[in-house]
Amino acid sequence: MTPAPPSSAWRAPTPPEAEPRSLPLTALRGWEAEDHAAALAAYRETCGAARDPALARACRNARAVGPLGQEQAERYFEANFRAEPLAGSGVLTAYFAPEYPARRRPDDAFSAPVRPKPADLQIVDAGLFDPTQAGRPGAARDTGDSPLAPYPDRAAIEAAPAAHALAWMRPEDLFFLQIQGSGVLTFEDGTRMKALYAANNGRAFVGIANALRDQGLLARDNTSGEAIRAWLAAHRGPQADAIMRLNPRYAFFSLVPDDGRQPVGSANLPLPPGRALAMDTAYHQPGELYWIDAGAPILQGAFPTYRRLAMALDTGGAIRGDIRADLYLGAGAAAGTEAGRVRHTLRLYRLVPKDASP
Repeated sequence: MTPAPPSSAWRAPTPPEAEPRSLPLTALRGWEAEDHAAALAAYRETCGAARDPALARACRNARAVGPLGQEQAERYFEANFRAEPLAGSGVLTAYFAPEYPARRRPDDAFSAPVRPKPADLQIVDAGLFDPTQAGRPGAARDTGDSPLAPYPDRAAIEAAPAAHALAWMRPEDLFFLQIQGSGVLTFEDGTRMKALYAANNGRAFVGIANALRDQGLLARDNTSGEAIRAWLAAHRGPQADAIMRLNPRYAFFSLVPDDGRQPVGSANLPLPPGRALAMDTAYHQPGELYWIDAGAPILQGAFPTYRRLAMALDTGGAIRGDIRADLYLGAGAAAGTEAGRVRHTLRLYRLVPKDASP
């Protein structure tokens, strides 16, 4: 048996210092550089989504003080909120409201139908088909028989006739519209219509970036949204269709006249660009306020960091887990280019009213 080393030669390892359960906002990285006035304005507009009593009080207080300048807004947040770090790290991505051309009738390029919610689609608890997804919304086909059957996947839906198509789009544009969840369509006569999310087929979302990278079709650091869409457009037809069908999830839409406003999230409020987060409602309540600290991007051309205040105002089929967020960046091509490059390592801090119980 080897003798123990003398006490002077050995020290017990020092455990890593645990992050405090609560931090002052001044301790957050990037806090001083934040546009606090803009953050407070967005918070005041959307904080009514909060269901928690303490957050509801904080919302009433914020609305009562009215608009504030940069320094006053910074002091307001610091006086009324504390930051609670969420353990571990995750992923920040981003989304936007796209604007795409569309046609009333199909042609060689505009061959993908924008389908309305089918009459036979029934919203059910996803746990009906997968116990691990209990409590989440799923979709079934109501055939009049029992039991209900899972709704068909993307490939089967696309193989069916589209007698009631609302519009026709280029296939890669429709694919991205389904990922983003809403957008604006411009028809050949100049008419602009909003495409609003109506339902999905209940299948799990599967990203195609990994497949494009693993098959050597795109470089590892070049799987941004713009790169993927460009590849799909360049290979339109059976090759692109096969890649898109790796994602079995399929979204249905309704069309309404474009009112020029930002899209409405799942909290039923317009999404403030750069301040709204899609999050997993299994872990985050609508209307909660967060500090996002995201860096170490993996895609070419990405901004190095995203550090800002943002609110949980939306959900998304691919947004699962506690340290996972999708940042809404606005409408149009510029927002789309930026959003497609966001894949950053994320740290999350929940901002809690100081009068709430710790």
